[in-house]
Amino acid sequence: MTLSLLAAAKTAATKPATEDRAATPGDPLADLHHYSDVSVAWVNSHWLQIGIAIGAGLLIYFLLSMVRSFALKHAQSAEGELTLTHIAGRVIHKTKSGVIAIVAIRLVASYAQPPAAILQIIQFVFTVAVVLQVAIWVREIILGLIGRRAADGQNETLSTTIVILDNMGVNVTGLIAGLGIGGIAIGLAAQGIFSDLFASLSIIFDRPFRVGETIKYDTSTATVERIGLKSTRLRSVNGELLVISNTNLLAKEITNFAHLHRRRVTFTIGVIYQTTPAMLRDLPALLEEQVKAAGQEFVRSSFLTFGPSSLDFELLFDVFTEQFEEVVAARTEVAIRLFEAMTAAGYQIAYPTQTTFTAAPDGTMIMPYPESPKPKAPAAKAAKPR
Repeated sequence: MTLSLLAAAKTAATKPATEDRAATPGDPLADLHHYSDVSVAWVNSHWLQIGIAIGAGLLIYFLLSMVRSFALKHAQSAEGELTLTHIAGRVIHKTKSGVIAIVAIRLVASYAQPPAAILQIIQFVFTVAVVLQVAIWVREIILGLIGRRAADGQNETLSTTIVILDNMGVNVTGLIAGLGIGGIAIGLAAQGIFSDLFASLSIIFDRPFRVGETIKYDTSTATVERIGLKSTRLRSVNGELLVISNTNLLAKEITNFAHLHRRRVTFTIGVIYQTTPAMLRDLPALLEEQVKAAGQEFVRSSFLTFGPSSLDFELLFDVFTEQFEEVVAARTEVAIRLFEAMTAAGYQIAYPTQTTFTAAPDGTMIMPYPESPKPKAPAAKAAKPR
């Protein structure tokens, strides 16, 4: 019994220090030693699969790098044109080399059959890299779509501003998101600036009008010359330059005359009260006939009201054209035809008139002017006696 205890004590005293550390749970050095042994064993038993996986990974990395280079050439061939394919090329070009490498490793990792710990590390790094890369892609897509909208609307100011901010390293996507998420305090201090900025983005994406189109804003009719971040410049029909903030521009009703395929013309025609009922009944048909003879689309013609000096009729017809000059010419042609036809048919166009009646002191109506005395008939001569 004594000899057995002495042998056990001697054996415990001669154990390596490494074995004591391995037996202690939670020791980092012991864990590292364990992972090292596992990795060496994995390499020794799967060296052929690891070699094939490395070769396949390098091939995948090379192919993905070629795709990125091709996307860069395609994006650079746009020469200012921003189509969806060119935007896609720019997005693919923004893929980082490290992300391509981790994607290649993740694709071939299962074939090499690595230990569970190594596979978990690969999956974790892959997830983080993909999340960061997706954020970069989303940022590039937003910038590309904004630039495309700005190019379609000929908005040079917005395009230049986005390019400058992007080249300076400003995260435009984060800036736009920050305006809605974390910019409440700043927005209260600079409410007008942000309001005009969002109004500018609304004009670009919603497109109520574009540069070169003629619009009616409030009481002004003008052509859009430039859409800026804060204001829009309009050239009125009289030649004045109107500078209106984007917020005020969208706050009121806007009438866009572009792509107007038809315009409705309305005439109010008054005839005198002495017109006979039969002529009044025939007038709508006469108006319709003249509109159709001029080659325009007749809508309706009907009695409108008893005016102060006339019996008023309404005439509506459509002119199918986008050119306002053609509408003016058609309106003139129809008006002249109506005047000729109505004059030939005996109609008289009414104009403002007043009739004054005079009353005697007792209220009896009298003529405004005294009647001329009627000439007396000559008296018959008496016959002379024969």
